[in-house]
Amino acid sequence: MTVISVIVGSTRDGRFSEKPAHWILQHLKKRDGVDGRLLDLRDYPMPFFDQPVSPATPGRQPYENEVVQRWTAAIAQSDGFVFVTPEYNYGPSAVLKNAIDWVYPEWNRKAAGFVSYGSAMGARSVQQLRQTLIELQIAPIRSSVHIPVATLWAHYKGGDVDAGLAELEKPAEMLIDDLLWWTAALKAARASAS
Repeated sequence: MTVISVIVGSTRDGRFSEKPAHWILQHLKKRDGVDGRLLDLRDYPMPFFDQPVSPATPGRQPYENEVVQRWTAAIAQSDGFVFVTPEYNYGPSAVLKNAIDWVYPEWNRKAAGFVSYGSAMGARSVQQLRQTLIELQIAPIRSSVHIPVATLWAHYKGGDVDAGLAELEKPAEMLIDDLLWWTAALKAARASAS
């Protein structure tokens, strides 16, 4: 089985992110051989990264924080990722960036895709995340799902979010196709290197 984790990148009250996260997760679960999992950052309330050494430091001791240990284990069990990210002030949320920063080797040599929303449909958030993920040795795929502002506003006004998401079926399928191809290639490469 290939484990793809969908990461809910917002913890705000009244957040929108869980709707597209569950939507893309359902698409993943329709694929043969895929174990789609939801990693909601509300379930991993980590402190801001404050350790004396980077997670990339060779030979460092495991971090003692129990939530960080659970988060790191969930990332280690995953073969690929879909980041569901808002755009806050031209970039991703602080809680998502912090969760990314707590981990290093467990991210390495895996693939990631993006579902985004917010100003410019979240494209600038995805652009920044791509640069961060490359530093973590994650392969960000080209295909993404950018949710139109009208669908986001439907959430806040009690409108039909599902109808807006349904219009994004084709980009969602492209994202999953590409993500699974890269995930399989990288999983095989990791296996042959060990």
